[in-house]
Amino acid sequence: MASNFNNAHNFNIDNYHFVNVNSSADPLNKLQAEIAAGAIHDSRERCDAPKCHPDTRVAVQDDLYSWIVDDDGESEHPKKIKWVTGPAGSGKTAVMGSLADRCAANGHLGATFFFASWSASIGRRRKTAFVTTIAHQLAQHREELKKAISTAIEKNPGIFEKNLHVQMEILILSPVREAVCQSDGTGLQGAIIIDGLDECEAEQYHDTTTTGPRGKPARTNAQDQLEILQVLQAASSDPSFPFRLLIASRPERVFREFFDPENNPTLLAQKLDLHEDYNADADITLFLEAQFNQIRRRHHLPLSWPPQGTIQILVEKASGQFIYASTVLRFLDMGHQEPPKVLLEAILKMEATRKPASNPLEQLDALYMHILGSSPNPPLSIRWIRAISWMSIVGASALNVNMLLQTDPESNEAEHLLGNLHSLIQIPPSDRATAGYNFYHRSLLDFLRDPDRCGEWSLDDISEFIWDRFIRACTSGSGVLVSLRQDEFNNIILKCAVIPSFHPGKAFFESCAFFQAT
Repeated sequence: MASNFNNAHNFNIDNYHFVNVNSSADPLNKLQAEIAAGAIHDSRERCDAPKCHPDTRVAVQDDLYSWIVDDDGESEHPKKIKWVTGPAGSGKTAVMGSLADRCAANGHLGATFFFASWSASIGRRRKTAFVTTIAHQLAQHREELKKAISTAIEKNPGIFEKNLHVQMEILILSPVREAVCQSDGTGLQGAIIIDGLDECEAEQYHDTTTTGPRGKPARTNAQDQLEILQVLQAASSDPSFPFRLLIASRPERVFREFFDPENNPTLLAQKLDLHEDYNADADITLFLEAQFNQIRRRHHLPLSWPPQGTIQILVEKASGQFIYASTVLRFLDMGHQEPPKVLLEAILKMEATRKPASNPLEQLDALYMHILGSSPNPPLSIRWIRAISWMSIVGASALNVNMLLQTDPESNEAEHLLGNLHSLIQIPPSDRATAGYNFYHRSLLDFLRDPDRCGEWSLDDISEFIWDRFIRACTSGSGVLVSLRQDEFNNIILKCAVIPSFHPGKAFFESCAFFQAT
């Protein structure tokens, strides 16, 4: 190792004190290396995340903010966990994002974690970095809390390999107790906001493909989601824990059972259902009016557009779902060959197969069918969309996705198939091809995975389509896979292993032959 005293001799040093300035040894730097930075509300990854349109969702945000700040008058026995729920497209993430900004601006935010299961970094899809990301943010909250967390990591160097319950105790609860004692509990307050917990995917700790008596079943998403809920419940039960826990998710079974007041009558605040407890029609009306004004100015349309009654019809079709309104507006304003006037007329003429009251997503499904039908080859476009979703899990860029899926290296198949679908999927421009595709809303993928909703366009398994394109690329001699990273290549092989026709030996032979040739 290099020394400051190489070749030195014949001298003495009195009162020598050595200080290790190696930044990697700093416990808080070690903590930062274990977080999911993209999951924090104001992260670079969430720069395009939805937020509430000005003057909308005011009542919802005010109610939640009041619960965080004023304790709902529960000062003696506060209920520290609140569930915000609602169906797909009801605006949960937008509300949580806007509320996080408001709390941060007013000094009432402890930490945030925004899960996402599609087009997101791996840390946002799994539980692994959940507690460490919360602890990292809390360390910025107060100096005494930062010191306590730093000391906890020094004393427990293996903490990052422990389960979530142990991490919660060592990294958060013990430091909070110490900080509360030092500050008499003053200054430690605010909300920890967790959004999209239903999108957390399961971690697998063993080979789930093994069969026979020694084989272990795959861990389910619900199991990891419940584990996080139980960890948060344990934290809220600690008398020293000063933060309010706000959890937003769809009303999936694991959440309905956990937040059932009969199961936890003393720990849970009253749930807030965006669809049942609030009438979103007025907010959607305000949103549509403002956006139609922008489209009218941008496209130099007359003041008489849209026709009278249009906004009311769209509000009724939305059935309380903001995602319907925002998808309509993107469809009108995404550079189709047809002008917005023609596109709007087509949307107004659409009819759902059932009355919207029977299913609030029925009109959204009809809208998705209409937009997908505008592609020159809807079935192939849908395969591309499913493949993009599948490959985004391994972090493949748009450039690599296109190179893998297109049949002709010289063609622009991606633009041909997806050019009319910009209202559903964010397509990076040609000068940013190394960026990834991104979907505006998870409900599109839910729609395409459910045969009852998408009908004949349902696909049982997209991996066989990807495997076919992969083999085609390997054997074509075109060299289209040269830019695939090794981890992307390995993940494609591993994921294709679930296909009945997949042969590992053939895959190895084909890929070796390809890389030899390139």
